[in-house]
Amino acid sequence: MKRIILTGGGTAGHVTPNIALLPRLRELNYDIHYIGSYQGIEKELIEQFGIPYHGISSGKLRRYFSLQNFSDPFRIVKGLSEANKLIKALKPDVIFSKGGFVSVPVVMAGKRRHVPTIIHESDMTPGLANKLSIPSATKVCCNFPETLEHLPKEKAVLTGSPIRQELLSGNKIAALDFCGLTPDKPVVLIIGGSLGSVVVNNAVRAILPELLQDFQIIHLCGKDKVDESLRNLTGYVQYEYIQSELKDIFALTDIVISRAGANAICELAALRKPNLLIPLSASASRGDQILNARSFERQGFSIVIEEEELSSQKLLASIHSLYDNRDSYISAMSQSQQQNSIDTIISLIEEAAN
Repeated sequence: MKRIILTGGGTAGHVTPNIALLPRLRELNYDIHYIGSYQGIEKELIEQFGIPYHGISSGKLRRYFSLQNFSDPFRIVKGLSEANKLIKALKPDVIFSKGGFVSVPVVMAGKRRHVPTIIHESDMTPGLANKLSIPSATKVCCNFPETLEHLPKEKAVLTGSPIRQELLSGNKIAALDFCGLTPDKPVVLIIGGSLGSVVVNNAVRAILPELLQDFQIIHLCGKDKVDESLRNLTGYVQYEYIQSELKDIFALTDIVISRAGANAICELAALRKPNLLIPLSASASRGDQILNARSFERQGFSIVIEEEELSSQKLLASIHSLYDNRDSYISAMSQSQQQNSIDTIISLIEEAAN
């Protein structure tokens, strides 16, 4: 039996592609282990699959001033030591990393222990964690053709993002029952990322009276971001986070308003869901979501409103435009030449493990 270590964390986007690989890895009889942070979102997401989970210390390298910048280097060094001990004990044949700062010590320890490592970069340009990991990687997978020019040619492979196959098999009736909605109005799904978005939440809630005249709203608003004053509003339901029911909610949804994390928007494209993207602003990030969103806009998959341009009037008009022209967006996504990323990545894993 071959053994694989999966790693990645910090947000759901650094975990869900790993989850998408699990069925095929199990078919191939891999002994699967996961290394993540002690209490990150990855721990909650992975443990439900019955996979051995190993926590390590994790720090973050920030581009801005924070008192944690003085303590996190020590956490990173500790994490490297813990990752090295785990890899020595587990003796994996291969490591697959989806990124996030918890993955960096795992990838570096893998190189030290001569374990082949494959990493995946979802965004248009590599994030800092993956930039640190690339020298230790055997292969680097990516989503966008534009990303190839930022990667070492001998390592780069255009794969696309692994999509959880269960998302394609949702049940509309089950979603209506779960959410308490009716079949007589179209449904808008709001996704602010796994941690939620105050900007997106506030923008949507500001136009709820107008939206609810024509639509029903399912709002995934993030941890601790439920608005209790709206709990009994007819046609509006809100959840901190959804797991097993998400496939049914996607089946019910007509259009989606979302942040522009690469994994999230790749799922929307695979599901052929017309979408309005509100990328995280460049002032609060390195601008990767803006690049992702503009790429999807150019391909005819999305409408994009950047945070600096966001207003109640523009958001409401864009939602109506997206819904009215939804067939054109569905057609563009249907013609996309998205690769079978799971097969491609599994082939790389098999080659490395053998």
